[in-house]
Amino acid sequence: MKISQKLQAILKSTGLTQTQLAQKFGVSFVSLNRWISEKSSPRRSAVLAIEQMFEEYFGKESIMPDEVSKKITTLIALHKKYPRPLKTLLSRKDLYDHFVLLLTYNTNSIEGSTFNEPEVRAVLFDGITIPDKSVVEHQEAKNHQAALGNLFKMLSEGNFTIDEILIKKLHAILMNGILPNAGAYRTHSVRVTGSSVVTVNHQSIEKRIAEYVAIVNKDVEISDVPNLLAKSHAFFEQIHPFSDGNGRVGRLLLHITAIKYGLLPIIIRKEKKIAYYRYLERAQTLDNNAFLESFMIDALLDSFKQLQ
Repeated sequence: MKISQKLQAILKSTGLTQTQLAQKFGVSFVSLNRWISEKSSPRRSAVLAIEQMFEEYFGKESIMPDEVSKKITTLIALHKKYPRPLKTLLSRKDLYDHFVLLLTYNTNSIEGSTFNEPEVRAVLFDGITIPDKSVVEHQEAKNHQAALGNLFKMLSEGNFTIDEILIKKLHAILMNGILPNAGAYRTHSVRVTGSSVVTVNHQSIEKRIAEYVAIVNKDVEISDVPNLLAKSHAFFEQIHPFSDGNGRVGRLLLHITAIKYGLLPIIIRKEKKIAYYRYLERAQTLDNNAFLESFMIDALLDSFKQLQ
């Protein structure tokens, strides 16, 4: 793919203007526009920056042997610097609302919501109805806010156990008023659009959920948490226990697992949706968790940036 095509793909994925993207690369609008129109070529340093950003949003083809271990070292240092991040998050309303906004906006955008971030803020905190947006989109935003509230209350009480009852409860809250079978497993086969992953037969869902619960509740060292997050998330999403809302439930379960180990809710940005799905499918079909593990660490590091 040409540099001009990669720049166009980045613009489309991120929603940035050419001026905003030019600023990220430290160049003028005119220079970026000339790269896109192929009237000039960027210098080597700019090419490397463009390649790095493209990989960040659309996924890597390879991973360095020590890449994950270096990121884990950084994550552990932040874990030591902020030993009780959940307490900090819950004690500051501004920070709590900030996380609720980021988590709600991004998780619903990944699933196709057309709300922008300011619109989600207006719906969640000002009770405003956005013109020309569907009732379902409004309900999805409010339901996710409610699910997070329920989740944080549970965690503040020291309950970090994930079980079948909790999984169904989270789904019931998320899909309240949206699905008639909210909180109930699907009773039919389903395929994930655009994916080659084979989901679990609906008759085996309860058995596989029990296996997931055993995996996700296993106690590990802090250095092994990113791998646990990747492994358990890939496993849950392949079960695909519900007729809809599996991604959103799965990401809520990620938050619980991360917070259990003194980390923060995981911010998976909608701009990185393609990379996220590629790494998820790679973990599910090739039994290769390294890419998804690295992605999870990046998402956790993003969360810690919100405290700084």
